[in-house]
Amino acid sequence: MLAPDAHADIASVLASAYDLPGAVLQRLPIGQVTINYRAEVGGQVLFVKQYQDADLAAEQAAVDQTRLAGAYQVPVAAVRTATDGRSIVQQDGVALSVWEWVAGAVVNDGLNPAQQRAAGMALGRMHTAFADHPAGSGPSAKLDKWLHPDVERLEATVSKFLGIAGERAQRDTFDEQALRTLAGRRAVLHRIPDLLASLPALTCQVLHGDYSAVNLLFEGDELTAVLDFLPPNPFLVAYELGRIAFDPRTVVLDAGWIASGVNLVEAYLQTNPHLPAADVTACARVALLQLLTSLYGVKQHYLKPGLFQEDLDAFWLLRHAASQRLLEHLDDVEAALAQVAHSR
Repeated sequence: MLAPDAHADIASVLASAYDLPGAVLQRLPIGQVTINYRAEVGGQVLFVKQYQDADLAAEQAAVDQTRLAGAYQVPVAAVRTATDGRSIVQQDGVALSVWEWVAGAVVNDGLNPAQQRAAGMALGRMHTAFADHPAGSGPSAKLDKWLHPDVERLEATVSKFLGIAGERAQRDTFDEQALRTLAGRRAVLHRIPDLLASLPALTCQVLHGDYSAVNLLFEGDELTAVLDFLPPNPFLVAYELGRIAFDPRTVVLDAGWIASGVNLVEAYLQTNPHLPAADVTACARVALLQLLTSLYGVKQHYLKPGLFQEDLDAFWLLRHAASQRLLEHLDDVEAALAQVAHSR
């Protein structure tokens, strides 16, 4: 819950640090980590991101990543600097950044073919831009952890949530859905080690960090902005490619989801043609492993609800359904990806 004077505090910072007096703020129903606003001031419309208990040095690095991607023709929102040149301002207990408003909307029901191509080409340009980033030259603790998940602990956590939902005196609709989906997840956890063991050596470099449908703005078929870059941290290229090509919305809502995923990958290879075939072929398997080892959404529901928990609940159900479909059709998906990888 925001304090009653939260808008006044932010407006005060905008006035003093940005010379933007009289801002009228409207909180936006987006974001699980930051609190976001639409600001109207002096005939302008701006986007204001308020940080909550954030590492502001890391957030500054994320702003720098946004600028670098923009230099490689990736459509991004432009950060508005304060009067003293800062990209992020911390003042009077408020930390925020200000961005130019970009027209467009998030596509929540799966990208169409033209949007898939736009998303794929932008990601290829971005990976090209970040390929030689200094932060990508060192070891990746994140990757090491990802490659060695504690399956027993994961199973124990699933069982814990099953217990919480099952022991409630009055179960609601989501409790019933959680009991079904968590039981389904527990039944396939034993397959994770074999899926990991079959992965080839894969490319690791700096990525966007959260390249997903919720961070892409479209006007019709045009990609107008890639949003919310994370600080530079090396990870698998196949992860980021597979995550957007086989986005849960596509996998669950699109009857031709395999062809749609391949369409995005083909577009990606137009702007990053040198990605090894092993990374291309493995991207769906990596996306599947990420889904199988994640309890995002249901975890928040039973331990610490997020800012928009109903959205997280729905996302858990969607991701679980996507994991089931990917697991069932993985051989077909990888055959299609291998054909693309070797025919460019």
